[in-house]
Amino acid sequence: MNADGIPASPEAVAASLVKRRYLADDSLATAIFLALRLGKPLLIEGAPGVGKTEAAKAVAEVLGRDLVRLQCYEGIDAQHALYEWNYQRQLLAIRQAGEQEVDIYDDRFLIARPLLKILQAPQKSLLLVDEIDRSDHEFEALLLEFLSDFQISIPERGTLRAAEPPVVVLTSNRTRELAEALRRRCVYHWIGYPDREREAAIIMARSGDVARETAQAIAHAVHTIRARPLAKPPGIAEAVEWANAATVLEKGGSPWPEAFRRAIGVLIKDEEDLSYLEPELEKLVEEALG
Repeated sequence: MNADGIPASPEAVAASLVKRRYLADDSLATAIFLALRLGKPLLIEGAPGVGKTEAAKAVAEVLGRDLVRLQCYEGIDAQHALYEWNYQRQLLAIRQAGEQEVDIYDDRFLIARPLLKILQAPQKSLLLVDEIDRSDHEFEALLLEFLSDFQISIPERGTLRAAEPPVVVLTSNRTRELAEALRRRCVYHWIGYPDREREAAIIMARSGDVARETAQAIAHAVHTIRARPLAKPPGIAEAVEWANAATVLEKGGSPWPEAFRRAIGVLIKDEEDLSYLEPELEKLVEEALG
């Protein structure tokens, strides 16, 4: 770990993440290292449930920083991302002041939203812009301006700048294409589903009390299920939940094939997908268990 708190190499990044129960392959560890070392935002794309948000949380833990999360959604605007004034407190202060002067644009009336929070404490925080693809193009343009100079203009206060470039992680499920200008400002990484061995290792790391054989069987079954034409393929988090749920049922007296089948509701979260898998579910589980 360097004096600035950044691991000294991609290998050191991967080792630090393992301690936080996040298993990153070499390409992801390298992307994280370069983003931190170059002072650039990290853009992580991938299907839902592959560990994009968890990666940002783990990096914040490695750096010892608070996670400031900006959850994007359709219709999000500057007020929700930058700042807003507490008008009720301003009016109350004016009434209480009477004929005395009162600065209604003092810090105590300013409500900091995620982008302003990260500018106020760039050394102590990590900004996670989660699911940027859910926002519209107008908000993406606003965010692009912020990422260019790491500053915010408040008409009543002037321009506020970060003392140093903050650590920023953006995630996208790629429900729409992001602007090239945004991509160019970032270190980019695509996270795919892990192979069976890595997913079994992730299940072991993230689960509470799951045997190795169970983790391997879960990984095998999940990979087979993802190959089916499902509306909502299960993510890694669902695989971990399935392993935990099946283990709970097994300890309660259900035999393994039955425990897997009964716990399927924590893996598959779509009615049509459940109906599609039901005829072959027992066979899939038996094959996974060997």
